[in-house]
Amino acid sequence: MPDPILKLTQLDAHYGDFQALYSLDMTLSEGDVIAVIGSNGAGKSTLMRSISGLMSNASDQVIYRGAPIGGMRADEVAALGIALVPEGRQLFPSLSVEENLLIGRRLQRAGPWDLRKVFDLFPVLEERRAYPSTALSGGQQQMVAIGRALMSNPDLILFDEISLGLAPVIIKSIYEALPDIVGEGMSAVIVEQDINKALSVASRVYCLMEGRVTLESDTETVSRNAISAAYFGIE
Repeated sequence: MPDPILKLTQLDAHYGDFQALYSLDMTLSEGDVIAVIGSNGAGKSTLMRSISGLMSNASDQVIYRGAPIGGMRADEVAALGIALVPEGRQLFPSLSVEENLLIGRRLQRAGPWDLRKVFDLFPVLEERRAYPSTALSGGQQQMVAIGRALMSNPDLILFDEISLGLAPVIIKSIYEALPDIVGEGMSAVIVEQDINKALSVASRVYCLMEGRVTLESDTETVSRNAISAAYFGIE
């Protein structure tokens, strides 16, 4: 197995006195795609915030390319090559589609992703490049959020609730684009409530329940009964 690009060791996370993650272990190999599933409140978004630096953790609980990053700020983590596509998109409403995308270039990381490649991936964005982001549909806004992350040329991309609230036809188009996104060796963590979609693109799956890992398995061998038991806490 290749050396891990990301390793979480006994990861805890708190919001004040409330503990959201409990001693969570997770490993992601270079070029791998893993899915994280679980019901609302399971700790999935907290996990993504911890990896991306939006939550501060003990430094050695988050290891990226062999170095502890758990105590770093989000901008420092992004500069290392980790990009987050956040839940809710979080675009800048006063900026155009193109301006939102160009924000992803602020780190000046070398790599294949630029405006041309993003527009090739999502042609509708080129047609609407001058539109304010608020004029787009939810699915188109999600494409902008993905494109903005790709423009930073990350080595690891985090998708938080990639299809939440989107129409099935838009979900289908986004998932059809994923092989082109991760096809050049990029690693990815996909948080997803649509279990079938998650399993279709990932090689491994983690299930969270109340901040704990209840299942870790290869997607090719995991059974639906095991997923249901882990998802709903069935003994």
